[in-house]
Amino acid sequence: MPLDEPLYPINLRIKGHRCLVVGGGRVGAQKTQGLLDCGALVTLVAPDISSEVQALAADLESGAQDATALEIVQREYCREDLVGKRVVVAATNDSAVNARVFADGQAVGVLVNSADDPQNCDYTLPSKVRRGPLLVTASTQGKSPALATWLRRQFQAEFGPEYELLLEVLIEAREELRAAGVSTEGLGWQEALDSGMLALVREGRVAEAKERLQACLSSSLE
Repeated sequence: MPLDEPLYPINLRIKGHRCLVVGGGRVGAQKTQGLLDCGALVTLVAPDISSEVQALAADLESGAQDATALEIVQREYCREDLVGKRVVVAATNDSAVNARVFADGQAVGVLVNSADDPQNCDYTLPSKVRRGPLLVTASTQGKSPALATWLRRQFQAEFGPEYELLLEVLIEAREELRAAGVSTEGLGWQEALDSGMLALVREGRVAEAKERLQACLSSSLE
């Protein structure tokens, strides 16, 4: 059943924190990869380990990522697995197990997501597109995962690598202002972005985009 109440969106810092994935199938492998991509230390617990999880572990062993970031425990889940975990993902194909993980998490104050079961979730996982520090997400509160996935595909086509470069230009300008002791609030950022900066970056005219940004910011400082 989808969720009816509004959800409070946050971006959670999990780098260096221990997280738990319960379930060793394809979905468990996907959720584990997502956590590892954010720098989490993941413990995966499952009685059966799929080829997808094995492939993920092999990639880590080959040096693609820190191999010590993933611990695979091949057994049934138990409540003690929650100890010391920042967030938990229940991704088994057994709804009773997923519900038990959620109930245990509620009892000890650990945030739990149950894959494809919004009613047994403290948080949901939106479809996402990353371009460096830029993160674009789509969520339907569990009402239509298919639409969220479709929107992600649209975002992937729309938000190309030029957006990451545009962001770098904005970051550089903001850091320079802050270093000079100038408040970055209330300046002409939106005017600059509306002025065609993206088109300039997309055409490789980054220097011109920087000049346009500086002109808009300087104008708002007068």
